[in-house]
Amino acid sequence: MTALDVIAALSLAAWAYLVLFNGGFWLTSEREETDGEKSSTPAIWPRVTAVIPARNEADMLPSSLTSLAAQDYPGEFSIVLVDDQSNDGTADIAQKIAATSPRQITVISGHELPPAWTGKVWAMHQGIAAASVSKPDYLLLTDADIAYAPGTLRSLVKSSNANGRAMTSVMAKLKCESFVEKALVPAFIFFFKMLYPFRWVNRQTAATAAAAGGCMLVERGALERAGGIAAIRGALIDDCALGKLLKTQGPIWLGLSNNVTSLREYPALQDIRRMVARSAYAQLKYSPLLLLGTVVGMALIYLVPLVFAFFADDPANVLAVAAYLIMIFAFQPTLRFYNRSGLWALALPVIAMTYVGFTLDSAYQHRRGRGGLWKGRVQAAK
Repeated sequence: MTALDVIAALSLAAWAYLVLFNGGFWLTSEREETDGEKSSTPAIWPRVTAVIPARNEADMLPSSLTSLAAQDYPGEFSIVLVDDQSNDGTADIAQKIAATSPRQITVISGHELPPAWTGKVWAMHQGIAAASVSKPDYLLLTDADIAYAPGTLRSLVKSSNANGRAMTSVMAKLKCESFVEKALVPAFIFFFKMLYPFRWVNRQTAATAAAAGGCMLVERGALERAGGIAAIRGALIDDCALGKLLKTQGPIWLGLSNNVTSLREYPALQDIRRMVARSAYAQLKYSPLLLLGTVVGMALIYLVPLVFAFFADDPANVLAVAAYLIMIFAFQPTLRFYNRSGLWALALPVIAMTYVGFTLDSAYQHRRGRGGLWKGRVQAAK
């Protein structure tokens, strides 16, 4: 066998492993809708308080905060919104919505970010402190750009309560309307699930832990036993850090949903680049060696099947075609979830290398001292 034959064989072996032994990551069976439906209804509905960190989110709140206040939830439910030093009138918009809301909405002003904290975690800390005064059973930690279908909170509480979970989290369905979103958003979810297979996250005996920061229903007692949100004060990827923390306290669950949606738009390539570059290098623990390994691994898994299928000789091209077909097959469920044509899978190698570029940019931004940049804050580790 030539060196090209060996590389092609490794690519095929990698895809065979991923599809057969990586927790069924490519499937979309972990769904909030079905998880809630099969759970028993509590005799007494727990008390819930939502905590929303909001920094310059005035344009999002009329949809997101209103949808949260309109939840069809039988139990006691209130909302605490933390205005994280916004300069766009976020607090004013929130107060206007609160004035006509059927639910109690408390708007508090966030304090200056202290050393060793990341911005969102600090805002959540302040909101949780305010919410915990009334001792709710659950905290719904949610972002200001997330909208909820009316029965979502009922479903989340049912499933979390029935299964004794420390956390139930839902990955919000991202917007997929512009050309850039259609090209890159489904792949973003696909890559996340490859890194954190939901089946493994949801298995208490598995070490894998993760969460989706847009929607995290947390059992307050479990969070307090784990040391509170302060235990992850410096985490840039705060949702996965919280998932790891809470899995030490009990079962956690992560799934997809059509009922939890992101209002954030990514109309241009640079919008998604900034979103990924904010935390990609942090995911690699700021390690040049892990960065190099990621680039090589992504090239082996995604680029080799495309390039070798067209330009290598037999048997390398045959092995590459087999790997390419498996890749196309594995991407189909995610594309269907986002109502995209299965033909987008043909472009997955190019899409994957685009994300590699974003990751390299994340490392470059960190080297420039601009790691973790989000809404004017640079907050990655030095």
